Amino acid sequence: MRDMNRRTFIGTSIAAAVAASRPVWPAEAFHIDRVGLQLYTVRDLMKKDFEGTIAKVAQIGYKEVEFAGYFGRSPQDVRAILEKDGLTSPSTHVDYDIVEKKWPETLDTAHTIGHAFVVCPWIDAKQRKTPDGWKRATELFNRAGEAAQKAGIQFAYHNHAFEFEPSEALGGKFPYDFLLENTDPKLVKMEMDLCWITVGGQDPLKYFDRYPGRFPLVHVKDWTSKGPGGNDYGGATGASRKPGHMTDVGQGEIDWKRIFAQSGKAGIQHYFVENDEPKSAFEDIKISYDYLAKLTV
Repeated sequence: MRDMNRRTFIGTSIAAAVAASRPVWPAEAFHIDRVGLQLYTVRDLMKKDFEGTIAKVAQIGYKEVEFAGYFGRSPQDVRAILEKDGLTSPSTHVDYDIVEKKWPETLDTAHTIGHAFVVCPWIDAKQRKTPDGWKRATELFNRAGEAAQKAGIQFAYHNHAFEFEPSEALGGKFPYDFLLENTDPKLVKMEMDLCWITVGGQDPLKYFDRYPGRFPLVHVKDWTSKGPGGNDYGGATGASRKPGHMTDVGQGEIDWKRIFAQSGKAGIQHYFVENDEPKSAFEDIKISYDYLAKLTV
């Protein structure tokens, strides 16, 4: 009987060791089952036709959307429109001052619509000039994350490119590193904008390695150095940015296969297409959708 138990134990241990030695990602070919869209991309269309724009997004094939404002619609109306079009909205963006001053009601809205994440996408330039400004941001994010967690929602922060510029206020440290180091990884997750980190001259995989599982959301938009240069996109870019301009996913120079091969390590759950300045919004988001819907790694 003891020999049998020993053989069982050894066999189980070997099986466990073999399983542990297998690569965690990708076990099978990578594919995005539910391609999402950050609705900031179609914001001008939503101002004119909120319901019709969301319906068109669903018709293209998108399964998830991330909001950046509700254009005067009630949370109940927003949820009804999503359900009618077969969409879910795992995430929304809200301004810093909303996180600071209207957090409880924001979490209530998130519950009604069905958001699992609420994301702050910006810290004001004036606040970023002093060490205290950055300290106040991390303290706010930790408090917001704790309250959100108690409500069954996850708080996250979304980057631009300026977080990858050495900050005088932080003694030359990248603000992105400061935020990661000074926020609780359970309370504050990151929505990595894969375009802006590239424009900032940094490699997403370096951060996936250093902070595995910290990036449940990503923004997917491309960048090309061909053609005329872009602008500063509302102050999103830093002084040492990569030359070029935004373009549709798959039309630029970002190596999506290399990045998404590490999705498991990063902890990515949701992929949101975005284009800050689309030439033709519906045409552009279809190009990006078609590329990602077919992408395998």
